[in-house]
Amino acid sequence: MNTLENISIAFGSVRDNWLRAILTLVIIAFGIMALVGILTAIDTAIFSLNDNLSYLGANTFDIDPAGRGVSGRRGGRQQKQGDPFSYHQATEFKERYDFPSDVSLSLYCTGLATIKYDNEESNPNVTVFGIDENYLEARAFNLKHGRNFTNREARNGGMVTIIGSEMIDMLFAGNSERAMGKYVTTPNGKYLVIGVLEEKGSSMNQSEDRRILIPLQTAKRYYGAERTNYSIMVSVADASRIDAAIGEATTTLRNVRGLSAGDENDFDISKSDGLLDIIKENTVYLRLAAISIGFITLLGAAIGLMNIMLVSVTERTREIGIRKALGATSKNILIQFLTEAVVICQIGGILGIILGVMIGNIVSFLFGSAFLFPWLWITVALITCTAVGLLSGLYPALRAAALDPIESLRYE
Repeated sequence: MNTLENISIAFGSVRDNWLRAILTLVIIAFGIMALVGILTAIDTAIFSLNDNLSYLGANTFDIDPAGRGVSGRRGGRQQKQGDPFSYHQATEFKERYDFPSDVSLSLYCTGLATIKYDNEESNPNVTVFGIDENYLEARAFNLKHGRNFTNREARNGGMVTIIGSEMIDMLFAGNSERAMGKYVTTPNGKYLVIGVLEEKGSSMNQSEDRRILIPLQTAKRYYGAERTNYSIMVSVADASRIDAAIGEATTTLRNVRGLSAGDENDFDISKSDGLLDIIKENTVYLRLAAISIGFITLLGAAIGLMNIMLVSVTERTREIGIRKALGATSKNILIQFLTEAVVICQIGGILGIILGVMIGNIVSFLFGSAFLFPWLWITVALITCTAVGLLSGLYPALRAAALDPIESLRYE
C-alpha cells in the first residue's frame, strides 16, 4: 500500500470511530492552541513594542530611578528602588550635563482628566503630561499647527497647552486650525491652545493622541508632590557616541544625587534600542510556561491516542488477519497504524493552530499592530504533532504488525 492509501484508510478509521477520535482531537487541539496561542501573543506584543520603540532611534536613552524602569526586573528579579528624581535634581542634571545632546524632562500628571471646550466634553481618560521645550523632538512628536513651548514657558510655567489629534476630534469636530487660540478647560483651569500634534497612533494599547501637554513648571505646581518622579531622556547628536554620552550622564547624575565613590548607582540607564532586548529577556519564563502547558496537554492527548489505537487494534484483529492473508506484510500493517495515529494528531494540530493564531492575534488587535502569522510556531506545532503521533502509535502498531494472520482470522 502506498502513502495515499494509508491516509485514506486512516480517515476511514476516524470516521468509523468518530466520537473517540474527536475527543482525542480536541485534547490535541487544546495543547497546540495553548502552545501556538501564547507564543503568538508574546511575539505580537514584542513586535508591537518594536514598532513603538523604533521611532526613538538608536541615539536616545532614558534615565530612571533604580527599580522603576524596564530594566528594574531583569531576569525576573526585583531591583531595590531608588529615590525618585526631584524637580531640582532633574533640572540640575539638565544644566550640568555637558555633552552634545538635548535633555528632555517630563512629568506624568494624570491619565483620568476630562477636557472641555464650550459644550463639548471628552471622556475622563485624557492623559496630561508636563514637558519642557525638548520633549517633542526627543519623543518624536511633530506639530501639525502652532508652536512648541519656549524654554521660559517650561521654566516659569504658563496656562498654555499643546493638544493631541484625538482632542481635536472630540472638541473641535476634527478641525485643528479652529483649535488654535482657543481655551480648553481642564480640572485645574483654562489653557490656551498654542499647538496641535500630528496623529501618532497607539502604543501599548494607549493612545498617543489622547493627551494634552502643559509646561513642566505648571505641571509641577498642580501635580507635583514630595515623592513625584521627573522623567529624564537624553537625545545624543551623534549615535556612534551614545556609550560616551551614557558614561558622562552617569558621572553627572551621581554628582547631582550626592553619591560617594563607594556607593552604587541608584538609577538605571536604558538605551532605546536595548529596551526590546530587556523585554524579550523577561518573556523567557512566559515562553517556557506556554511550552510546558502545551506539552503537558499533549502528553495527556498522547496517552489517550495510544489507548484508542490499542482498542482499534483489538477491534480490527480480524481485518488485520484478512490483510495479511491477502499479502500485506508486517511492515505494511505497522505503517498503516502509524499513519492513522499521525493523521489523527495532525487533524487536531491543524485545529489547534487555527485557534491558537486567532487567540494570539487578539493581542495584536488590542495593541493596534498588524496581524501576525507565526510560521515558526506553526512549524514547531506540526513537527510536535507528528512526533506525538509516531510515539503514541508505535506500540499499538507493533502489536498489530506482530499478530499471527491465522489466529487473527479466527478472532471474533
